[in-house]
Amino acid sequence: MSGRNRVRAYLGLGGNLGNPQTSMAMALRRIDMDAATTVSAVSPLYKTPPWGKLDQPDFLNACAEVETSRSPRRLLELCLATERSLKRVRGERWGPRVIDIDILLFGDIEVSEDGLQIPHPQMAKRAFVLIPLAALAPDIEITQTPVCTLLKNLPGDDISQITPDGSWWGESS
Repeated sequence: MSGRNRVRAYLGLGGNLGNPQTSMAMALRRIDMDAATTVSAVSPLYKTPPWGKLDQPDFLNACAEVETSRSPRRLLELCLATERSLKRVRGERWGPRVIDIDILLFGDIEVSEDGLQIPHPQMAKRAFVLIPLAALAPDIEITQTPVCTLLKNLPGDDISQITPDGSWWGESS
């Protein structure tokens, strides 16, 4: 994609080791420093119980809207490089982590490649993704279903908003 063809993409961020707010803020600042990618909006932070593997600390989660001229694969490479720079270690599935960055949506493009599925295949089942996404983009649709409709079918009363807005990532934490 050329520099003029920028696509709006949405990222999901989370972590539960160390200081997740600091890790996510650093990740967003690194992504925003990329010449081909700009962070255009960030959701509030949410405290969420673990999902999948329950015997671990609560997570902090957020979503970010980015504008990028990168391809989906190159955006994934940027996200993975950012995770590595923050010392992400990929251990057990759904286990504790310093930082996790997932591409949720990439314009209206669908991708099904080895190691890259867009829209993210599990997001419609995860309130910890949909709640921050709905706060950021309440009218967005996932596979032609509004995010708010998907949320009606998921329990989310154990998820709490801990920042008033999305300005937390630009603050020093």
